[in-house]
Amino acid sequence: MGLRYRVRTVDIDEHMDRQMAPWLLVETISREKAAACAALEGPEPLIIAADTVVAKGNTILGKPHSREEAADMLGLLSGSTHQVYTGFTVRRGEREETDRFMTTVTFRELSDAEITAYIATGEPMDKAGAYGIQGKGALFVADIRGDYFNVMGLPVYRLGLVLKHFGVDCLT
Repeated sequence: MGLRYRVRTVDIDEHMDRQMAPWLLVETISREKAAACAALEGPEPLIIAADTVVAKGNTILGKPHSREEAADMLGLLSGSTHQVYTGFTVRRGEREETDRFMTTVTFRELSDAEITAYIATGEPMDKAGAYGIQGKGALFVADIRGDYFNVMGLPVYRLGLVLKHFGVDCLT
């Protein structure tokens, strides 16, 4: 019998404590999401919760709240290197394991016209750092060091290792 799954969105306050280290922030939010989901689903299901942020130096970039904020984020990332952090929590009953991964991404120089055109697609509005590497945002990426899937929001390699600890073999 194959693994059955269901995607559920939980409503938590994804607080952006900008004083917290990005890796600690994504771990904390992923644990809170897992706890909220467990409260709804009960102790039996295997729960996977994750959160992703983009960090440029000490500046943490979540999802933009406006087109202007998206333009500011893309301008900050233009022609520079940043880090993408994803924290994830796997939980079943009282057992819980949290991990994180970091990928380094370098953007080419972006013109104001490119930033405006990209924002007009709507793609950046629900993405940490205001870009989606799996979509048109890929046109901006000059270099990537680490897990591509982490930049999309879930470090698949790392998650597969943790799932083994819970008895889940992703290949069968």
